[in-house]
Amino acid sequence: MNREAEFLLVENGTVEVADGGMAPSLADGELLDAYSAAVVSASERVGPAVVKIEVRSNAASARGRQPRGEGGSGSGLVFTPDGFILTNSHVVTGASGIEVLSQDGGRYTADLVGDDPDTDLAVIRINAPSLAAARLGTSGTLKVGQIAIAIGNPLGFHTTVTAGVVSALGRSLRGQGGRLIDDVIQTDAALNPGNSGGPLVNSRGEVIGVNTATIMGAQGLCFAIAVDTAKFVAGRLIRDGRVRRSYIGLAGQTVQIRREIARFYELSNANGVLVLSMDESSPAKKAGLVEGDIIIEFGGKTIEGIDDLHRLLTEERVGGTQPLTVIRRNSKLDLGIIPLEREFLN
Repeated sequence: MNREAEFLLVENGTVEVADGGMAPSLADGELLDAYSAAVVSASERVGPAVVKIEVRSNAASARGRQPRGEGGSGSGLVFTPDGFILTNSHVVTGASGIEVLSQDGGRYTADLVGDDPDTDLAVIRINAPSLAAARLGTSGTLKVGQIAIAIGNPLGFHTTVTAGVVSALGRSLRGQGGRLIDDVIQTDAALNPGNSGGPLVNSRGEVIGVNTATIMGAQGLCFAIAVDTAKFVAGRLIRDGRVRRSYIGLAGQTVQIRREIARFYELSNANGVLVLSMDESSPAKKAGLVEGDIIIEFGGKTIEGIDDLHRLLTEERVGGTQPLTVIRRNSKLDLGIIPLEREFLN
């Protein structure tokens, strides 16, 4: 036969060649073997490094008379053999005690190494020998549609595996501190309460994200912090116990710049940040900002909104004079501002 054969799937599970011949039979199970093998292999590689995290917090009773112990749980990922564990900030924030349950039944008291609510990431540590540690991959090469496997402890069910695909890349979520968490992975791998802090894994058994959130009432809309972000934050938390960010001490909101002002000054941006209020003795106050100013540039970068400003308030800008351009009434003013480290002001 010198032409390419045409195949038809028939009801008995065999494949029939269009000219009447019969191709070899393929069982339904065999058709799924490659997918199943990928999920099984990834789960076996990463599963032993996934832990359950139980937290205790002292909260006031409903009547405010007697503090009572309240608890919660989540998931975590051992990423070094000497006991460093990645999880979500919201899992461990406010905890008076943290315990870790490993897959082999071990129970350990954990210490909080560092916490970063702005990315919803935290690192804790346990003292245990020769722990199984997961391999951290990269999120920079992810493709929409590739397999995504979530491992965690939803609703207390230890080391549960769900699988789906990477649904979208480059999403943003609002963190606890009001900042946007950039480069978030969207997946349809099912997540439930208790999955928070567990790993999102690719078919090679490499961690590509840290599961963080679902949208209540929605199905198949789940999110993970990209592992490239997690590696950066974890390194800072282990080194400093926190992620240093700069602070200028103002409250603002995104507003549209009046069209005639934008045309007159030939501005490339249509929006800016309206200054609503400032902390006393803040860098903003010292720089000469006043309420009603509209910030249009900071550090030589165009500002289109409050999220642009947040992204630029990084560690590198602490203590250095940054150029600041504002619209005040009908005038364009150039100022200088010296951001401080935010944590020093808490």
